[in-house]
Amino acid sequence: LKYDESHEVLWTYFNQKNIIPCANHEIVHELLQHQQEVEKSAGVLYSNDRIYQVRYSVAASLTPNVFNLGGQLALIRELALNRNKEALLYYAIKGIDAVYSRLSRFNGAPIVNITLVQGLALGGGLEGALASDVIIAERKSYFGFPEILFNMFPGMGGYSLVARKAGMKVADEMILKGKQYTAEQAFDLGIVDVLVEDGQGEKAVYEWIEKNKRYYNGYLAAQRAKNRVNPITYDELLDITKIWVDAALKLGEREFSIMDRFIYSQEKQYLNALSPQTPAVADNVVSFKRTAT
Repeated sequence: LKYDESHEVLWTYFNQKNIIPCANHEIVHELLQHQQEVEKSAGVLYSNDRIYQVRYSVAASLTPNVFNLGGQLALIRELALNRNKEALLYYAIKGIDAVYSRLSRFNGAPIVNITLVQGLALGGGLEGALASDVIIAERKSYFGFPEILFNMFPGMGGYSLVARKAGMKVADEMILKGKQYTAEQAFDLGIVDVLVEDGQGEKAVYEWIEKNKRYYNGYLAAQRAKNRVNPITYDELLDITKIWVDAALKLGEREFSIMDRFIYSQEKQYLNALSPQTPAVADNVVSFKRTAT
């Protein structure tokens, strides 16, 4: 975590070292713990007898060229193969808990949520990104839902989030075709709100805040009104994730074989992303430690 008092912004970074940057139990647990702290404080930080207001919450990643590669496929495959419905549902519910916490602005805190994407945002990683009010992306970024390629669909809010942001036609396009989209294509579809050159992401976040801070009250009220007109409820997310669990339990040998390739692809994407010579490129086959300043 990093708090910048000058702009009243709290930066939350995914910082998964030496492991595939995906939504595993550990990162989801840490994320939920952080979100619960923000929720309890209603967006107010206390340090050294001082009070700091959080008006903006930015989600980003410290992994080069990767925002998040999505669900922990190896775990999902194992649980589905063993028909462990209880454990699969537990994993899925924790995922929607994290999505809904951010989507609800930490239970109504006066905070504008921003996601900064500087690389790959796939599957559950894209669902997490879409839980924010604003997505800012560098051109090297790629977006997509590859789940249909192994006979599944994104079960932690993908349909709801894309449909509300860009319409059901775009949701069908992204989810049922399993394609991957460049940042520019995602911008044209209405998924990305601000498109910037590589290396300019953090600067763009501050520029967006500077440009809009005078309208903070009105912007926040407008977002709340939009959520009332076209709400995404927790019950909706829960119903959909139960459909996802039931679908996972119906997978067979062919689908598990394809998932094996996806698991390998996640590893390859991660290793490629770590290379300074390699730009973030999605594989077509598959597609916070805390610090304070």
